[in-house]
Amino acid sequence: MNSKKPDCISPNGGGGLLRFTKMHGIGNDYVYINCLHGSPSPLPELSRFLSDRHKGIGGDGIILICPSSIADFKMRIFNADGSEARMCGNGSRCVAKYVFDFGLTDKTNITLETLSGVKYISMSLGEDGLVDAATVDMGAPVLTPAEIPVVADENFGIAVKIGDEELTVNAISMGNPHGVVFVDDLDTVDVYGLGRQLEVHPMWPDRANIEFAQILNPKEIRMRVWERGSGETQACGTGACATAVAAMLSGLADRSGVAVHLLGGDLRISLDEKTGHVMMTGPATTVFTGEILLPPMYQCEKS
Repeated sequence: MNSKKPDCISPNGGGGLLRFTKMHGIGNDYVYINCLHGSPSPLPELSRFLSDRHKGIGGDGIILICPSSIADFKMRIFNADGSEARMCGNGSRCVAKYVFDFGLTDKTNITLETLSGVKYISMSLGEDGLVDAATVDMGAPVLTPAEIPVVADENFGIAVKIGDEELTVNAISMGNPHGVVFVDDLDTVDVYGLGRQLEVHPMWPDRANIEFAQILNPKEIRMRVWERGSGETQACGTGACATAVAAMLSGLADRSGVAVHLLGGDLRISLDEKTGHVMMTGPATTVFTGEILLPPMYQCEKS
C-alpha cells in the first residue's frame, strides 16, 4: 500500500473506497487514515461506523493524519462515540510510526499538531528499519481546576460519592481531563460501573477520562482506564501520564521514572525537573492495512 496517495477515494457523489491502517499502542487501537490530500466526511458518523467491532473495522476510534501549517503533521482524533478528542498519547506514537514507515518523512524526530498544542516525538527504529517505539514530550500537566476543567476548589483529594462508594479523585489535564483514583487492590474495582458514572459526573464540565491505579512500589503502578467516549480501553497514554504525575506529586512514585502497567502493556513515564514536562515512552504497532467500501452518505473532501 502506498500511503503517499490519499486514502479517501470517492466516485461522483458519495461512498467509494477508504484505505486505512489499523494500529495500536499497547492495545489502544485506532483506524488511521491518511488525510494529507483529502478527508472523508462526516467524521463523527464515520468514527462510529468504522469503530464498531461487529459491523465496521473495530477500534477505540479513528485518527486522521492531516497537513499542518505549524508542525510536520497534524493529528485529529475521534472517539468511538463520534466525539472529537484533544490528545492521545498512544495515538501520537502510532502517527509517528505511520509517517516514517510509509515514507511520508525521513525524520526520526517530528512535531505533531494536536488540539492540545504541538507535541515533540522522537522515534527509535528496530532491526527491520521500521519504528518500534517512540518518546513523546507530553508537555506540562495542568493542575489548575478551572483549566482542567473540574468544578472543585483544589485539584487533588476531591471527595466523590458514587452509590455506596466513597472515592478520592485527583484531577489533572494532560491536554484532556483525567480523574485519577488510587486504590488498594485494582482487581476488586468495578471499572465499568464506577468509570461510567465518574466520566459524566457534574464535577467535569466536559466529561473526563477516569483512571484506577494501584501503587506497587515507587517504580511501578498498575492501572485500568475508562476513557471518555470509548469506555474501558486496553491503554491510555495521557491517562498513564496523569496517573504517574498524580503519584509523583503525592510522593507515591519516583519522579525520575515509573513503569505504568496497563491491560495492553507497559508505558514508561518520567517528569523532567528542568522543564516540568512529562515524557512518555512506549511501543507502536501496525496490525494491518486494507480498504473498506463506504456507504453513499460519506464523501471525500479535498484539503
